[in-house]
Amino acid sequence: MGRVSGVTADFTPDRPALRSWLPGFVALAAIWGSSFLFIKLGVAELHPLHLTLYRVAAGALTLLVVLALLRDRLPRDLRVWGHLTVIGAFGVAMPFTLFGYGEQRIESLLAGIWNATTPLVVLPLAVLVFRTERLNVRGAVGLALGFAGVLVVLGVWQGVGGAHFVGQLMCFGAAACYGLAIPYQKKFVAGSTLSGLSLSAAQLVVASVQLAIVAPLVAGAPPAPTSLSPRVLAAVLVLGAIGTGLAFVINLRNIRIVGATSAATVTYLIPVFAMLIGALVLGERITWHQPVGALIVLLGVAVSQGRIGRRPRPRMAVVDPPAQLAAGLPPATATPR
Repeated sequence: MGRVSGVTADFTPDRPALRSWLPGFVALAAIWGSSFLFIKLGVAELHPLHLTLYRVAAGALTLLVVLALLRDRLPRDLRVWGHLTVIGAFGVAMPFTLFGYGEQRIESLLAGIWNATTPLVVLPLAVLVFRTERLNVRGAVGLALGFAGVLVVLGVWQGVGGAHFVGQLMCFGAAACYGLAIPYQKKFVAGSTLSGLSLSAAQLVVASVQLAIVAPLVAGAPPAPTSLSPRVLAAVLVLGAIGTGLAFVINLRNIRIVGATSAATVTYLIPVFAMLIGALVLGERITWHQPVGALIVLLGVAVSQGRIGRRPRPRMAVVDPPAQLAAGLPPATATPR
C-alpha cells in the first residue's frame, strides 16, 4: 500500500474461462502471502530499515525497467510528486519497516493476519478524515465484526503485554499506515490520467529516496549487498522484483480478464497463504484463536465491502497497482465499498 491508483472501469467480461485467470489469481495470492516469509528471513540479518530500503529500491528498479520497455513515463506534474511523497512515506516506507520490526517479535503468519485488517482502518479514515466514503449500516456492521476479530486474534482474555504483543501492535500500525495512504491517494491522486504503472514506479522511487536518507541516520550505513548471505539476498530480490514487478503484471492481467472487483478478492487468500507458508516452511505454530480471529476479520471486511448480501451495482472502481504490495497488502480495490 501506500498504494497509487489509476482509475479503471469496474467492468467484468462475460464469464471468462476459469483457466484464463485462476492460475494467475492463485499465483498472485501466493506471491503476496509469501512476502511475510521473506521479511522474516530478511530481518534475520538486516535491520528492518535496511531491508525496506533494499526491497523498495529493487522494486523501483524493476518497475522502471518495465516502464521503459512499455515506453511509458514517470509523472511530470510537481503536484503529483508532492502527493506521492506523502503516499510513499505512509504507504511504502513506514508500513514496510513496521512489518520488519514486527516480524522480529512475532511469527510471519501472524503478520499476514494483521495485514488483513487494513480495510478496517481505511473505512473510518475515509469517512471521517478524507470524506471519500459514507458510513452505512453495512459498513458499521463490518467494522464491528472486524474489530471483534482483532480482539480474538490478540487473545485479549489471556492478558496482553510483552514483546509479542508489541510486535502485533507494530504490524497493526503498518496496516494503519496503509489505511491512511489509501484514502489519501484516492482523494488526491486517483483522478490522474497517468497509468498505474507510472504512478507506482514514481511512488517507489520517492520511497527509495526517503529511505536512503532516513535509514543511515537511524540504523547506520546499510551493509553492502555482497556481504549478505545468499538466503537473505534472495529474500530481498524476491520481495522487490517478484513481489512488485511480476505481481504488478499478474494483477493487471487479472483485472483485465475478470474486472477490478473480482480481482480484488485475492485479498481473502493472502492470509491463508501467509499462514500455510509460515507453518510449512518456518515451522511456525499458531493458537486456535488466531485463525479464528482472522476469519472474523475477513468476514467483517467482506461485509463492509458489500461482498456478502446484496450485490452492488457496477461502478467506477479505483484499482490499486501492487508495486507497493510486497508486504501482502490487500490489493486492487482502494477503499471498502
